[in-house]
This record gives sequence, structure tokens and C-alpha cells, in this order.
Amino acid sequence: MSTSVFSSICSNRGCLWKDEVKFSKLRKRDECRLYVGRSTALSPRSLVIRNSKQEKEVRVALLGASGYTGAEIIRLLANHPFFGISVMTADRNAGKSMDSVFPHFITQKDLPVLVSTNDASFSDVDAVFCCLPHGTTQEIIMGLPKGLKIVDLSADFRLRHISEYEEWYGQSHRAPDLQGEAIYGLTEIFREEIKNAHLVANPGCYPTSIQLPLVPLIKANLIEHKNIIIDSKSGVSGAGRGAKVANLYTELTEGIMSYGVTRHRHVPEIEQGLSDAAQSKVTVSFTPHLMPMTRGMQSTIYVEMASGVTTEDLYKQLKVSYENEEFVKILEKGVIPRTHDVRGSNYCYMNVFPDRIPGRAIIISVIDNLVKGASGQAVQNLNIMMGFPENTGLGYLPLFP
Repeated sequence: MSTSVFSSICSNRGCLWKDEVKFSKLRKRDECRLYVGRSTALSPRSLVIRNSKQEKEVRVALLGASGYTGAEIIRLLANHPFFGISVMTADRNAGKSMDSVFPHFITQKDLPVLVSTNDASFSDVDAVFCCLPHGTTQEIIMGLPKGLKIVDLSADFRLRHISEYEEWYGQSHRAPDLQGEAIYGLTEIFREEIKNAHLVANPGCYPTSIQLPLVPLIKANLIEHKNIIIDSKSGVSGAGRGAKVANLYTELTEGIMSYGVTRHRHVPEIEQGLSDAAQSKVTVSFTPHLMPMTRGMQSTIYVEMASGVTTEDLYKQLKVSYENEEFVKILEKGVIPRTHDVRGSNYCYMNVFPDRIPGRAIIISVIDNLVKGASGQAVQNLNIMMGFPENTGLGYLPLFP
């Protein structure tokens, strides 16, 4: 099929209409890829032959596959046309199949058996998602073969200054040279830097929901750098899969629990991003809360507007900043973002409201903490690093109700 003389191509990924189709040569293979706007699909013949991990163009290792973020990456990659999982590690579950750890993967017959990190082979791997806990990632990534593209979902490479990492995480950083190579992976803000990155530090969930609305406003000098108050609420999956008394059903249901008050580890990450945008030091008041729900995150942000600025100016700036972004949406005026409306998707919805206090505004931002707040943004980043349209494999609509 050399020219787009057809009216449409339909597959299980949707229809491609003739005015939306163009061709581009694969870098590594003599095949054609079909681009739909900013999306990507393979030609019909390729759709038939690329059903297994062995046939996909990018071979992925998933370290820490038995946690929530690892499982979420598997869910997203199940419909990714170019990324196939070749290696999966889970030290405590080594030797097990993934469906024995997460029974909802019983249909995914081509997933490799889980192995310990020490037994993993990276000889046939092109890229790595690292979903290991903070503090365990540095030495492992340092020991990976050179040339691999790596997206790290831990906090180990997010903070630019090693001293801040040591202060907030209570341990020394064992890969300071590698830290200097890491690119912070807030996709919509650092897209150009991510393109050529070897190692991307995937942002935390709270910092994602907070920086996406605030960075454009700070850069445009529309809000003051002081008196920023952030009230964030997260589903319990953000606390990980480990057994903890505080996360038991009876401890959380029918209630709200504040935690990390004044000392949450995402504070320096948030302040680092906002300070970079302001080109001066920004400090915030940030309090997170656990909610009796599985997924979802809402950040309610109270800001003081610059002299002469109105909430209409804030709204217009966010609209302009994200008008061409697929995954960040500014809702119609007056519409309140809800976590239900982004559940299971890679979207961030936000809106701006006037406060009762003159000169102040309220910004509400919602994401799915496991998708845009973790695994979805990680896939988005690796798409960019590998030269694919960044929405590839991320076309999931929100799950509602």
C-alpha cells in the first residue's frame, strides 16, 4: 500500500480517515507507519504479525513488576503496538507467572516469568521501566548496560541536589554521577529535553498534579511566589502494595487521613519545579491526604494573583499553554474537575475559580495517580525517547462509572 487512496483503514484500534493519514519510514526497518494526527497505528499487515512480544520493535525490561505501578505498565503495554515486555523482575515472586501474582493478567499468555533482579538478562533489551522502591534503584540502574533507555519511577533521580535527597530520604545517594545525567520527566514541560535523554526521572504523582497547573502561571508572572497553599488527596494505591496497618480497609474506610504533614517527601520535588519556573526560590504549604478510594488524585491549590491579574487571565494562560496538549485539558468555565472523570486514563483535568478573598484564586487539578501520576506518564516519556508519538498505547478513555 504505497499511497493513501483509501477512504479509511479500520482495525481493532479504530479507523484512520484518508485526510488524517501520512507515512513515515521506520528508523530500523523497511516498513511504513501510519500517523493519525498525533497517534500511531501499524499497517494492516503489520497488525497481524506484531501480536507477541518477540515481534515488537522495542524490547522492554520491567523491574519491580509485582507492584501497582509495574502492573499498570503491563496493562498499558498490552495494547502498545511497539513495546513488548521481554524481562520482568520481582525478587519476592521470582519463578512465578504474572497471573499468579495479579490474576487479572490471566489472558496475557506471552508475559515472561518473573525473575529476581540479579538473574535478569539485559542482552536482548532496548529499554527499561524501573518500578523499584526509592533507595534500591541507584545501584541497579548504575549496573545496567550502557545504551539502554531508562525511565525510573522511583524518587531516586528526581532531586537535582544530592544533599536534598539525603535530607528528605534519609540515606546517601549512591549514584551522584548518574544523577547529573537524569532528565526530569514532566512530559508537557520538558518534552524537548526528554527526546535525547538516556535516563528520565518520572515525576511523583502529587508533583505532577501540582506543577502542571502552576508552572505556566508562574512562568507568565501571573501569580505570586508566596502564600501558595496546596491541599492534595490521593487514592490508597499511591501508598503502594505493601501490607501496612494504616492502609487496612478498616483504618481508611469512611474517613480521611492526613499524613506527611510539613515533611512529605514530594515537597522538595514540587519546590524544585516551581523554583525553576520562577527562576527564584519558591516555597509552598503542602498537605497530602489518603482517601478511601483505590485510584485518583485531586490537588486544590490556593494562590495569590499578581497585581492587576484576574482569574480570567489565569484561565486564558492555561488554555493557551495546553491548547495543543492531548493529555492536559482545561475544562469549561465553572466545571469542577472530578477524579472519577480521569480514572484509568492518562489525562489531567483542571480549572480555575475565583476565591471569596479578593486577589486570590483556587485551582483544581485531577489525575489518576497510577496513570498520569506514574505509569502512564512513564510510557508517554519512553514513547518520546524512542521516537514514537507520545500518545501511543495511551488512548484509554476514562473509566466511568
